[in-house]
Amino acid sequence: MKVEQIYTNCLAEAAYYIESNGEAAIIDPLRDPSPYLERAEKAGAKIKYIFETHFHADFVSGHIDLAKASGGQIVFGPNAKPDYEAHIAKDEEIFEVGDLQIKLLHTPGHTLESSTYLLIENGKEKAIFTGDTLFIGEVGRPDLAVKSDLSKEDLAGMLYDSLHNKILPLSEDITIYPAHGAGSACGKNISKQTSDTLKNQKQANYALQDMTKEEFVRTVTEGIMPPPQYFAKNAMLNMKGYDEVAEVVAKGTKLLSIEEFEKEKNSGALILDTRDPQVFAQGFIPDSINIGLNGMYAIWVGTLIKDINQKILIVCEEGKEEEAVIRLARVGYDNTVGCLKGGLELWEKQGKEVEKIKSISPKEFEKEFSKQKINILDVRKPSEFEKGHIDSAENFPLDFINDSIESLVRSKKYHIHCAGGYRSMIAASILKKNGFKNLIDIAGGFGKIKETNLPIILNEECSLSQ
Repeated sequence: MKVEQIYTNCLAEAAYYIESNGEAAIIDPLRDPSPYLERAEKAGAKIKYIFETHFHADFVSGHIDLAKASGGQIVFGPNAKPDYEAHIAKDEEIFEVGDLQIKLLHTPGHTLESSTYLLIENGKEKAIFTGDTLFIGEVGRPDLAVKSDLSKEDLAGMLYDSLHNKILPLSEDITIYPAHGAGSACGKNISKQTSDTLKNQKQANYALQDMTKEEFVRTVTEGIMPPPQYFAKNAMLNMKGYDEVAEVVAKGTKLLSIEEFEKEKNSGALILDTRDPQVFAQGFIPDSINIGLNGMYAIWVGTLIKDINQKILIVCEEGKEEEAVIRLARVGYDNTVGCLKGGLELWEKQGKEVEKIKSISPKEFEKEFSKQKINILDVRKPSEFEKGHIDSAENFPLDFINDSIESLVRSKKYHIHCAGGYRSMIAASILKKNGFKNLIDIAGGFGKIKETNLPIILNEECSLSQ
């Protein structure tokens, strides 16, 4: 038996490859089918099943393309109604994969069709693949069901029943393999761990402690941030189907001349510059938005670019074109129309206009702070801001920048920071595109600001190290 967790950090997503005696099963694959096909081919195994734990909201699953390429059967749990061929399993239906058995357990709560998959070897329960029902240290949020009139409280009640009736009675020795780790918006505070035993989670996971259903519902629904706007769109793509990823990549990685690039820009395409923040700051094409490949690139694109069909032009380092396009496709942004051939270097050589954003060190910022009253935008999440922030800073979360941008004054000078410098440059580029001229990025973010003598307000109930 082989069980491999295939973890993708930029989406905080875990897919699984299970293999036994020449047969394989995949659980919750990402959009590009090649990693799973390559593993099966190398092992001489046939992909028999592609198990989906639910209609994912935070990424476009690769189940459809993988089924076409491998001949494997797509499997969903009860209540799923996809617009393509799939096996809709019954609760506790058993599937054979080589010498293994995989039992589907219907565990509604995160969504109505949410299911978990119990792995059995020689009659013994070995592992459970919990999707977004149970994470390490957390449970799935109950407000993402599509085409449902149920409230988040209704779904949280279902989640309580699923956990207590289906998962908690299982052998404590089984390994829990969830669909996500820290950084995913599918749960409030998911652990950095990506697997654990049920025994440990019974002790460590707040949601599995002894409490009434009413207490559970109140605790799980309290403090849920609004989901990123692309979540509902991804869930619908996973339900209805999508274009083959190979076609999306072929179109998106087309190298465009400067003339072709400008023509697309003038027809409404958005310029997405995927280079590192400090490189971007030193020079970029006017109206570009910087979302670097070195961070949670696809998640921020999905959060900030509201139109999932928006035409997108890519500016990136040479050789990064395919990565930039395929990571967009993972969250359903399939309308990339090409990449600038020669990148910014050729653009500058041709004498084209280039803009810059001033970026200063925390030490330089400290000197400016001591001389004058300045406007500070802290673009971290409210929970981060509450733990500690610069005295007089305004919390202006990047997540909601498009909705709150008009609360700022374009003629003012703003100093912008986040935790480490990634989000602040995204915010600065969006503000720049929207007519703000006097912007200063603080490189290194709050992590480096804490090393200065700037006045910082700490919440005594929170630890900055959390």
